Amino acid sequence: MKNRLSALARSARVSPTLLSLALLASSPGIAQTDNYRAPRTADGHPSLQGMWTNNTITPLERPPELADRQFLTQEEQAAMELAVADATAEADLPSDPNRPPPTKDQIDLEDSYNAFWFDDGTKVAIYNGERRTSLVVDPPDGRIPALTPAAQARLAAAAEERAREPFRGPESRSLAERCLLSFGSSSGPPMLPILYNNHYQIVQSPGYVMILVEMVHDARIIRIDAEPLPAVMSPWMGDSIGRWEGETLVVETRNIHPLQTYRGSGDQFHTVERFTRVGPDTMNYSVTVTDPDTFSRPWTAEIPMVRTQDKLYEYACHEGNYALQGILAGARVQERDAGAAQ
Repeated sequence: MKNRLSALARSARVSPTLLSLALLASSPGIAQTDNYRAPRTADGHPSLQGMWTNNTITPLERPPELADRQFLTQEEQAAMELAVADATAEADLPSDPNRPPPTKDQIDLEDSYNAFWFDDGTKVAIYNGERRTSLVVDPPDGRIPALTPAAQARLAAAAEERAREPFRGPESRSLAERCLLSFGSSSGPPMLPILYNNHYQIVQSPGYVMILVEMVHDARIIRIDAEPLPAVMSPWMGDSIGRWEGETLVVETRNIHPLQTYRGSGDQFHTVERFTRVGPDTMNYSVTVTDPDTFSRPWTAEIPMVRTQDKLYEYACHEGNYALQGILAGARVQERDAGAAQ
């Protein structure tokens, strides 16, 4: 999908009256909550419990045309949010029943999904009172560092393997296609916003924090002050061990399952996440990614999470979906025909 912040930065045009209204509407979100103290759970730790969402129109990486600009002005924030509202209203208009069907060459996501399914946010990310131009804050250019030569070689080898035998069996298809794990690192770590299903339910009990992810209903278990799991055990979302540092839950994760990679990450992939509730309805989430075999340097993203009264609905990933069955059945027919032709 096209980079919305980049496009909106070029195309947003609003009237002075609408802009003034938008500024008034967006101003409360800038309030500082430096002295906020979260309510406590029964065992005395800050309560992160509840339903949260991290959807936002701010992109993960900063658009190149914004260069070293870390922050937006209030006017730019209002203009972009109004542009998203206008684009959403246009996308919600009834479709033309006489439009021609899409061709097989149309691979744009917007051709295969209608606007009903999107939930990628309506607001600019505001973190510690700052209107961010990207979620990545380090390196300073707001971009994820370049891949190392080793990572590039690893990705090229994986692509060659997929091209050689893409349909040999279910295990040759991606985890997302098989509905085993959420898409685009939604479940994490790192926990990143995507096109839809950006809701998380956090539940705490003595010694544990559980994060239920809306996308594919992943349940991530964080063990508090625990010993690492044996090296032979590689949970899908890694071995996450948490500790409390004042108001902040700090979570270190290693030993992620080798099939659950992020941008081709390797076995040294390591994240440090920080969850800090900074207001009744706001939580700061930051994550630092370190993987010397994959990225040329560590990088950090900061993402606001907003408390919501929404519910988590069942994620029926494969309900009525016969794509994987059809793909594999078609591959078997091709193999049979090729054998018969020999």
